[in-house]
Amino acid sequence: MSGPGSDPAAMALAAIPTSRSATLLEQERQQMILVDAASKTLSLVSTPKLAQSPASAASDQAGSAPVLNFPAPDPGTAQSIAFNLLGSYGFASSQWSCLDSLWTRESDWIYDAENASGAYGIPQALPGDKMASAGPDWETDPTTQIKWGLGYIQSVYGTPCGAWDHEEADGWY
Repeated sequence: MSGPGSDPAAMALAAIPTSRSATLLEQERQQMILVDAASKTLSLVSTPKLAQSPASAASDQAGSAPVLNFPAPDPGTAQSIAFNLLGSYGFASSQWSCLDSLWTRESDWIYDAENASGAYGIPQALPGDKMASAGPDWETDPTTQIKWGLGYIQSVYGTPCGAWDHEEADGWY
C-alpha cells in the first residue's frame, strides 16, 4: 500500500510547514511520477526513419543506404564540387562520407598531390594522365579530376563506399 507514510519524500514534505512553494514542489513531484509511469507504457510501433531533404530523396536510389544528416562541405571547395556531383553519377548523398574519407586519405583533396609511384591529383590516378579522358585541364582543374574519379569509382567499385571498403581492406583502390 502506498501513501504518505510509505514515501520518504512525501513524509519529509509533510514535515515542512505548508507554503505555496511546498505545494508547488509536491505538485511537480506528482507530475514527474505520472510522466515516469506513462513513459514505461510507451512502445515502438514502427521503425524510425532518417530525415531526407526533398532533393536528396529524389536522387537516392531504391535500396541505397539511408541519407545521413551532416553539414554540406564549404562552398567553393573541391569537397563541395564532389558532393554536388554525387547524384549525377547515380550515387546517394549517403555515399559522401565514404568518398570524403577515401580522397582525404589519398590526397587530402589537393589537386596537384603526387605520390612516389606517380599517382596524381585528388583521386590519385595512376598514371595521372589517364584523367585526360575527362578533360585537357586534368592537371590543374579539381572538377575534371573529380569527374574522372567518380566515373572510375562507378565503373570499378560501384559506389564510393565500395571503393572505401577496398581501400580499408587493401590499402588502395
